[in-house]
Amino acid sequence: MDKREITLAGGCFWGTEAYLKRLPGILETEAGYANSAMPHPSYEEVCTGRTEAAEAVQVTYDADTLPLPLLLEAYLRTIDPIALNRQGNDRGTQYRTGIYWTDDRDALIIASELSKLERRIGKPLRVEAQPLQSFYSAEDYHQDYLDANPTGYCHVNLADAKRFVEEHQADFAIASQGYTRPDETAIQSKLNPQAFAVTQESATEQPFSHPYDKLFDEGIYVDAASGEPLFSSEDKFDSGCGWPAFAKPVAESSLVEVADTTLPGMPRTEVRSAAGNSHLGHVFEDGPANLGGQRYCINGAALRFIPRDQMEAEGYGYLLP
Repeated sequence: MDKREITLAGGCFWGTEAYLKRLPGILETEAGYANSAMPHPSYEEVCTGRTEAAEAVQVTYDADTLPLPLLLEAYLRTIDPIALNRQGNDRGTQYRTGIYWTDDRDALIIASELSKLERRIGKPLRVEAQPLQSFYSAEDYHQDYLDANPTGYCHVNLADAKRFVEEHQADFAIASQGYTRPDETAIQSKLNPQAFAVTQESATEQPFSHPYDKLFDEGIYVDAASGEPLFSSEDKFDSGCGWPAFAKPVAESSLVEVADTTLPGMPRTEVRSAAGNSHLGHVFEDGPANLGGQRYCINGAALRFIPRDQMEAEGYGYLLP
């Protein structure tokens, strides 16, 4: 078990806590006040706005079951991410949305998930993202409030938690396999020079140079270094750009997006694998509209193709359904 902690503000903490408790991998939740300028504030003091605190839920979770990208995807479904200081019927700075971390390694993942959402909706987000400065537990009657008061006020659609789990079976299945980044020696011995240059040094292969560009056999594409599943042949299309193109990943939580400003005057969004941290390519918003409008432009050298009839033998049979 990989026990981790994150603090999430999503408006009234009653609904946020009740939703999160319905997810696999959640170990503990605690309603409280995040980043308060006043020590140990009361609910009444928080409601004045003078404490600068946000109603939040501190979440302890098993990252082997529920990786942070997947947990954040679920959380982001519970909020209006472009609303400032309001959620549902609640108004005030204590109802702002925010993600607060204690482990600096989480910062990149949080930035990635917010970037994905902002790119999808095309509007700037109003979700705070910063280190947790303080957290004070709320009064006892706020803890697990909707368990004790099932007809109480809730701005969150709690039934959506079950739907989220059903829609993300591939994410949970991939997480259960425990893919990790190999050590440097293993990576060097496993990858050919081109694959190493692309995945480890962010190189770009020449367009139309890799056989995967024109490969449309049934199967999946995995990270050449870590083996984690990334894309499916079902979502592959011929973009004419000279690199393999996909409309979407097998699981959103398998990818990390990073702002790329290496080309002057041409900001791009880099795509990396979540477990292996391999450079894969970039994602653009010029894909086919009928496939969702995204184009994941990926270096073939960063991938390894597993034909459908070999997936079981290669250990990917769990994805066949």
